[in-house]
Amino acid sequence: MRSAKFLVILFICFGTANQLTAFGQTNRNESAAPAGEYYRPTPVLSQFDKPYSTRLIRPDYGADGARAWSQTKSIFIYGFGVIGVLAILPQESTGWESDANIFDDWVDNVSEGPEWDRNKWAYNYIGHTYFGGVYYQVARKSGYRQWDAFVYTTLMSTFYWEYGIEAFAEVPSIQDLVFTPLAGWVYGEWAYRTEKKIRDNQNEVLGSGFIGGLSLFLLDPVDSTGQFVNHVTRRNIVKAGYGYFSYVPVEHGDKTDHQVYLHVRIPIGAAGPKETSRILSMDDLEDPVDTGIVGISAGQGYTKLDDKWELQDDSYTKLTMGLYFNPRFSLRFGYAWTELEDKVSGNPVDYENYSLDTQIYLNAKHNFRPYVTAGLGEQVWERDNNLTVFQWNGGLGAHWQLHRKWALNADWINYYSPGDKTYDQQFNLGIIYRFGRGEHNDW
Repeated sequence: MRSAKFLVILFICFGTANQLTAFGQTNRNESAAPAGEYYRPTPVLSQFDKPYSTRLIRPDYGADGARAWSQTKSIFIYGFGVIGVLAILPQESTGWESDANIFDDWVDNVSEGPEWDRNKWAYNYIGHTYFGGVYYQVARKSGYRQWDAFVYTTLMSTFYWEYGIEAFAEVPSIQDLVFTPLAGWVYGEWAYRTEKKIRDNQNEVLGSGFIGGLSLFLLDPVDSTGQFVNHVTRRNIVKAGYGYFSYVPVEHGDKTDHQVYLHVRIPIGAAGPKETSRILSMDDLEDPVDTGIVGISAGQGYTKLDDKWELQDDSYTKLTMGLYFNPRFSLRFGYAWTELEDKVSGNPVDYENYSLDTQIYLNAKHNFRPYVTAGLGEQVWERDNNLTVFQWNGGLGAHWQLHRKWALNADWINYYSPGDKTYDQQFNLGIIYRFGRGEHNDW
């Protein structure tokens, strides 16, 4: 039941996001002739008109779908090796339980999930960030825009990993479903640009080709492994070419032509060219959607619980991470935790609350923006995933944009549990940080 509820809200939110459009207008000049040996014009520039549409299945803007599919198949093959490594790690490190009937386990785990993950924090937040970035680069380095690469990361981390490989061993994780694609986007874009700098520096780091090669492998092990497979087999088994964009705005009086070009360099021959000859020249694309829409927040709150719980109200810490699609709409995942005192026994009781919420902002053209919020989630007692209470929520808040990358927010949220007929309330105050360029005028 919980699985169905969270998947429904995710698909609704992504469906809504795909309908959002940019505020500005775009004037095309599709006949513009590019210059340079590795350039050709992109035939369709609708990415500026519908920035949240995606072209994963039918590549557009010159993206290399064949390369992305080739590397996706490689990831599926490499996944069996990952399973083997995780299987031999101590259970306390991964949370995986060994069982001979893994297919029955998969059915049970998928049916029960998702649930709050109690694995080690390093595994959940460092490991999943890294591999989210690995997924991201498969699409990004195949010429896809940042938003397309994020959607690809979401699909891979959800269906390949959480509901695929990892579900053979454990129940899918709620925080991993959210954190992996979002943090993977931020880290993956950084890794993508860092690789550019290393390749522009003759594949050297600190003057060392060895450190440079190791860095390139760690930044993108899928692409590096594919090149190694091609070299050993002397066959172009894994397509490991590159496609990147450049963007040039050309002013014509009071109009602007948005010219987008694709830079292509693809290995030719059985094993492809040597690594030293694959130095790339990648220009930054002014993506209509970039990591600037990803935001995190931290703050404090005060909870007023229903009398049924017989717990003393108190303050808590709250973190959120989400997507600020434009000044009118955002989607955030929030997590709050604290210890509350039992009114009867006086003993401390662990309290957790998490929810996936949407925010609709008013007065969007100004820095001060009131908003309404609504969502769903669960309340968890004693850090026991069997002691959960499903809740709907709704409330009011205010967002104050201090800077393109910083903002304050405050809100009041009411939580209703249809099963227990309880009403709980939260009062929150937090500070928001936006990655990348932060909020910009094009939205």
